[in-house]
Amino acid sequence: MSIGAKILNFESCPSTNDLARNLAEHGETEGLVVVAAEQTAGRGTRGRSWFSPKEKGLYLSVLFRPPSEAVSFLPLAAGLAVREALSLACGLKAELRWPNDIIAAGRPDRKLGGILSESQWTGTNLDFAVVGVGLNLRHKTEDFSFNLRTQAVSVQMLTGRPPDEPLLLEQLLARMDFWYGLIRRGERHDILTEYRKRMFVPPGGKMTIIHGQGRAAGRFEGLGEDGGLILATPEGNRIFKAAEIMGVIYEKK
Repeated sequence: MSIGAKILNFESCPSTNDLARNLAEHGETEGLVVVAAEQTAGRGTRGRSWFSPKEKGLYLSVLFRPPSEAVSFLPLAAGLAVREALSLACGLKAELRWPNDIIAAGRPDRKLGGILSESQWTGTNLDFAVVGVGLNLRHKTEDFSFNLRTQAVSVQMLTGRPPDEPLLLEQLLARMDFWYGLIRRGERHDILTEYRKRMFVPPGGKMTIIHGQGRAAGRFEGLGEDGGLILATPEGNRIFKAAEIMGVIYEKK
């Protein structure tokens, strides 16, 4: 299996994740990549909309069929792949903000892209997982809605030139293939080790986790061996999985 051995390109679609999910339900093999020049109903986490104007960004989804116990490592592997691809193809440094944000290095208030990992289960058995990636490539400030202009940034805004999108896609899929190979071989600790190095917030940083039952404030202690975030609170350490997080507020230094 090689990620990107089969790539489906669309001028426009509602959501690349939805297309990939539909194909997975009809038996498509893992490694399939769905790419669109535009998403008319792009999604972020928790059902939030993802701004996906035509030919301004890179919007893609990858189909995986990993072991059930490894599914939580997919967004971490995808984040590492995106970060490396931006460096190799665009000469751009990026950092990872757990669980799913790609931010400009040194600009934690500016989001370059995001990752959406979704999975389908039959009981305790994983049927498949789809990981979507959205990256802002050629946006100018005025291309973003007013409320996004202080939160988002694009590759072109940071480098002063439009990126080589085919090269970026090639590098991204190659790096995804590398990191997914580690997942397949059971070498998941290497993913955790690298992700810990590339996180925006080092251990000791203060944050507030917004989850289904409310909020939890505390000190970031790192990532557990299953990829969950460890938060030291007055009541003791708590572990949060990416799937249960509705938002993270980072305390400014």
